[in-house]
Amino acid sequence: MGYKRKLLSFFSQQRQLAKKQTRILIFPNTFARIYINISRFFFFCGKLGRCQGYIKARMKSEEKRRTRFHSGHVPFSGIKTYVDPDTYEDPTQAVEEFAKEIDPSYICIERVIGAGEFGEVCSGRLHIPGRIDVAVAIKTLKGGYMEHQRRDFLREASIIGQFNSPNIIRLEGVVTKSRPVMIVVEYMENGALDSFLRKRDGQFTVLQLVGMLRGIAVGMTYLSDMGYVHRDLAARNILVDKNLVCKVSDFGMSRVLEDDTEAAYTTTGGKIPIRWTAPEAIAYGKFSSASDVWSYAIVMWEVMSYGERPYWEMSNQDVILSIEEGYRLPAPMGCPVTLHQLMLHCWQKEAGQRPRFSDVLSFLDKLIINPGSLLTLVNDVQR
Repeated sequence: MGYKRKLLSFFSQQRQLAKKQTRILIFPNTFARIYINISRFFFFCGKLGRCQGYIKARMKSEEKRRTRFHSGHVPFSGIKTYVDPDTYEDPTQAVEEFAKEIDPSYICIERVIGAGEFGEVCSGRLHIPGRIDVAVAIKTLKGGYMEHQRRDFLREASIIGQFNSPNIIRLEGVVTKSRPVMIVVEYMENGALDSFLRKRDGQFTVLQLVGMLRGIAVGMTYLSDMGYVHRDLAARNILVDKNLVCKVSDFGMSRVLEDDTEAAYTTTGGKIPIRWTAPEAIAYGKFSSASDVWSYAIVMWEVMSYGERPYWEMSNQDVILSIEEGYRLPAPMGCPVTLHQLMLHCWQKEAGQRPRFSDVLSFLDKLIINPGSLLTLVNDVQR
């Protein structure tokens, strides 16, 4: 209970701090009125010059903040800068705007490493004159495609191309003017996080696992600030590089889940991965950053259990009913109490009671700075 109180206290402090930092922007007209009134006052006080310098400094500061906003920087939470490719009358315009066209002669495909919904996934090298060769993963669109399949395939590129974070898969470019149509992204040596962990069961320290979780939280905080909802956050959609850096991927699957074995039809008529999805998204199709937070806690559970399947062999319907009745996944073996309490906080039934990704990231940072807080394991408390 002590850990739970500390956790709730931490997130309460974060919310209070956010409230203090959330200021109403003072727009130019308001500045003009303030400027006139203060100028009059200090003029009569004989200090107009000093006041003018102060006002100009404040206005310059606000101008810089607005400039950062217009250039894509998000200085205040809740400001949406992500552009949905589906809002374009011609979807190819979104691809042209957010993805760089690559000359296919610069791409050397080496081997097939998997298969996606639209075609094969290969590894290879990208050699652009004047640049060092880089290892890449190449998604190809199989022949005989329909135009809507080409559009859906390239939609992912127009999404990833808008992001710039060390914890989100990086788009190198696309090939659209010749066949096969390709999406080229950075190559992640260790592949998907779930299978990576299953092959290395018990090989990492708790602090290393928390470091992986932190990387995912960094990526999701960035996406949340951009106004993007992932909808399919799961360990299978996190990729791991040779330095154990975890990066969020699979943005094309946020809407297309027809080939996902973990997906199931819902009352809203869509197909979603039940075990990772928040109850309000399952029941009403309400996807949000808060529903992504729920999914993130499932990823936390996957990481701490080294890739176990959430809810084990329970049917999707049993999972839905159990969650509705208040059941939550128990802590995996060797999981610190603090991490399981964080999972439970993210699994609050009411979306508004869940922490934001920025809160989750701050909490993980505190754990990493103070690793002693990770020593108490759930198994020890239950003895």
